[in-house]
Amino acid sequence: MSDPARARKLADRIKVVVAETLERRIKDPRLGFVTVTDARVTNDLQHATVFYTVLGDETERAGTVAAMESARGVLRSEVGRRTGVRLTPTLELVLDAVPETAAHIDDLLRRAAEQDAEVARRASAAGYAGDPDPYRRPDDEDGGDDEDAEDVEDPGDDGDAGR
Repeated sequence: MSDPARARKLADRIKVVVAETLERRIKDPRLGFVTVTDARVTNDLQHATVFYTVLGDETERAGTVAAMESARGVLRSEVGRRTGVRLTPTLELVLDAVPETAAHIDDLLRRAAEQDAEVARRASAAGYAGDPDPYRRPDDEDGGDDEDAEDVEDPGDDGDAGR
């Protein structure tokens, strides 16, 4: 087993080498606007997975996938030449689903915001199901409302005794 830090460094180097090779050496007309997003290498340094995205519609993606598959040998030989590892890892080229996933997440967030706004709108127009203040107060001896009771002063109360 190899060191995971070495595998990460090799993956970063493979990412750069593949991106530069696609830019400079591969002249396939089917190759669209490709961005290498990530590379991962197994801990034994035998297999590398390179993730890429393509800007464009579905036909441009299909053409780019075919061009990448046909350029796999050139990319692997360039990786072997420029990384200096004893055994060149096999390359697996995977079309990254990041743009589609990001668009899906944006759509979910937009729908959640719309639902939150609807809930807030309904809550602002809502009223209490019962009394606005359903709790009894200690000064309510009979449980009735103070609004209906008349203000009757105790004859022994001078008004300032509690101060």
